[in-house]
Amino acid sequence: MLREKRLKKLQRRLSKKYSKERKQNKQPQSSNYHKARNRVARQHLKISRQREEHAKIAARYVIQFLDLVAYEDLKVRNLVKNHCLAKSITDAGWYQFRQWVERFGQKMGKITVAVPPHYTSQECSNCGTIVKKSLSTRNHKCACGAQLDRDFNAAINILKRGLSTVGHTGTW
Repeated sequence: MLREKRLKKLQRRLSKKYSKERKQNKQPQSSNYHKARNRVARQHLKISRQREEHAKIAARYVIQFLDLVAYEDLKVRNLVKNHCLAKSITDAGWYQFRQWVERFGQKMGKITVAVPPHYTSQECSNCGTIVKKSLSTRNHKCACGAQLDRDFNAAINILKRGLSTVGHTGTW
């Protein structure tokens, strides 16, 4: 968060140094503009490296302590198209995290399984029937009597599917 505030500040400084008149007269921008541009570029680099390092540490921790890692095979590219979630998803580094989980899984000889995400939160983990619900509904209630948190229900479904496909892994 601190680095993003610094980036915003540097971008504001950069925009103040930009000159439209110079651009229209085909003159180069000032040297102060180029210095500010380099500062912004370096800050972007620091943020991207920080994100990468966080994904590495988290993935190594997950692989180190678990024998099987099952996760949803989400298309991050499509999720980022939602402008409300895009910044949160890219800041969390979902795609990088997944890549590092796969890499460390191969390196440490652990099993990683990407499960198709179809109906993982709507299918009942107890009886298997599909209970339609909107995204705002956070509890899973089924006719069989199962009452769970929606995410916990999805986690159970993902684990079951992951365990059923352990024999033939290889997600990439």
